[in-house]
Amino acid sequence: MMADARGMSTCPTETVATLPESEAARPPARGRHPVVIALALSAGTAALVGAEFIPAGVLPGMAADLAVTEGQAGLTIAATALAGALTAPTIASLLPRTDRRTVLLTLLLLAIISNAIVAVAPTLTVVLAARVLLGIAIAGFWSFALSVGVQVTGKAALVSTTVALGTSTATIIGVPVSSVLGDIIGWRAVFLVISVLTLAAGVVLWRMLPPVPAQPGAGLAMMRAVLTNRRLVLGVAVIFVAAFANFIAYPYIRVAIEEIDAAAVSVLLLAWGLGGLLGNLAGGYLSSRWLRWAATAGPAIFAIALAMLASTDQTWVLAAAVILWGVGFNMVPVTTQLWVSAIEPRRVESAMALQVTAFQVAIMTGAVVGGVLVDSDGPAAAMTLGACVAGLAAIGFASIRVRPRTV
Repeated sequence: MMADARGMSTCPTETVATLPESEAARPPARGRHPVVIALALSAGTAALVGAEFIPAGVLPGMAADLAVTEGQAGLTIAATALAGALTAPTIASLLPRTDRRTVLLTLLLLAIISNAIVAVAPTLTVVLAARVLLGIAIAGFWSFALSVGVQVTGKAALVSTTVALGTSTATIIGVPVSSVLGDIIGWRAVFLVISVLTLAAGVVLWRMLPPVPAQPGAGLAMMRAVLTNRRLVLGVAVIFVAAFANFIAYPYIRVAIEEIDAAAVSVLLLAWGLGGLLGNLAGGYLSSRWLRWAATAGPAIFAIALAMLASTDQTWVLAAAVILWGVGFNMVPVTTQLWVSAIEPRRVESAMALQVTAFQVAIMTGAVVGGVLVDSDGPAAAMTLGACVAGLAAIGFASIRVRPRTV
């Protein structure tokens, strides 16, 4: 696990800063251990992101029940991402003074309502509308989680790694487990299950997180200042490319596996998630020493994995590719969280909002492009394009030095 990141540390190739001293020195909330608070935020993240990617695990059943193609059913992920992309850069401006604990709990409630509607929705149109609510919840929660955790605990590395761990855990909830449960109890019941899990996460957060005031200056002024940081904006563009590469392929991972070995679907989806946990921990550890190269490694690894998956019909190669894909992509959330907070250490909330926006736009556009390719040319086409784009993202991260803005 990464060492606690306070102030600035130097390595041979770059300078890494993750937190201004005034925030780093803030003591943890009385009576609450920093790890407990970080885990509470992680639980909320896991519940939300798990719900976002459930369609990838239940895609065939959902498509058949709603009488649409699998590519069209994949738009349920795109709808969530569209709402998230619109919400992330604006939510801090709309709620510049609202207690962040209240905001996070409200967003979890919104997700519960969304999942409950999806569970009973009669048509794809209703599902898409409900998934917009989930996108708002995810974008807001993800935008605030790191900033809130750092404000309360003063431990940027702990919070970043733990929240990203929630994202990796969600890959197990969202795809492999939902795939198995969907085959047993039906895809609609899976959404009811995630509603209950989200409620449980909300209760944990309510009990563990103290009131958290908004950051001074939160709102449009802070966002405008962040947008003048050209190094940050360039990095966010590369983050978009990396996430786009993944989400061209990820909503259709089950379809891709079934084409090669249908009997291995459940095991390999679980292997993807477990690879993701490893990638999350590796990303956190490597970022404490070589942030620039840790950010580069993630897309490079899953580019290789997607190329392998697109070009094989052998189960053992398929298995290796799926695990590598999980490792590589799940390095990206933790390394990019730390990357943006290092580049813009005094405006973490707004910098994180840009990262979330990049991810959500990438999820939306990637799911749409991937859906078109899957419907026209099959899943191998989506994997091939994803591999090429991921390679570009790796080159992009390798080209940008991590230098914190100091004003």
